Amino acid sequence: QVQLVESGGGLAQAGGSLMLSCTYDRSNFDVNYMAWWRQAPGKQRELVAAVTFAGHTNYGDSLEGRFSISQDWAKNTIYLQATNLKPEDTAIYYCKLENKLGFAYWGQGTHVTFPS
Repeated sequence: QVQLVESGGGLAQAGGSLMLSCTYDRSNFDVNYMAWWRQAPGKQRELVAAVTFAGHTNYGDSLEGRFSISQDWAKNTIYLQATNLKPEDTAIYYCKLENKLGFAYWGQGTHVTFPS
């Protein structure tokens, strides 16, 4: 079992930026890849970005360019840099880890919201 903890969400400004972090609590865990997903109100969860242990990245449709995923395996952490934020980026952002056996683990999520 592994626990994932996201941080860095909060109130966003249009055109602004945020850095989300996700840390897992077991060193030497056989990570296959980690990813950020998001779920906007009333919508299905969608992939934002993923990174393999080898460092290969993949982005959801139309999100690359404003979102950038990175990793620091020495700190058991991945990051999501979000820039030029838009109100439609309002969502709960979830961190996912999949190990080399194919088991997936999710964090509790961190909220990104815009002032109403």
